[in-house]
Amino acid sequence: QVQLVESGGGLVQAGGSLRLSCAASGSIFSINAMGWYRQAPGKQRELVADIRSGGSTNYADSVKGRFTISRDNAKNTVYLQMNSLKPEDTAVYYCRFYSDYFKSSDYWGQGTQVTVSS
Repeated sequence: QVQLVESGGGLVQAGGSLRLSCAASGSIFSINAMGWYRQAPGKQRELVADIRSGGSTNYADSVKGRFTISRDNAKNTVYLQMNSLKPEDTAVYYCRFYSDYFKSSDYWGQGTQVTVSS
């Protein structure tokens, strides 16, 4: 079983930065993708960014140029560096470790609140 522990959320003023971390414990040999999602009140959960084992990344249009996803394989950790934050980035952020090939290998973090004040 894989467990994900997130950290780094908080309250920041518009224009500021935050760095989210998500560390995995357990056997992740089947995992080939890591991602960050967010869910704002009254809205559906949406993909923010993801990264594959080969290093390819994908970003939502709303965060391109401001957010950067990265990973540390030795630490089984994925990061989301968020710069130039906007009030509309306010949401609960969730990390996800998953496999494109084994659908049962799909794990989510508990979520961390990010609040951006104007």
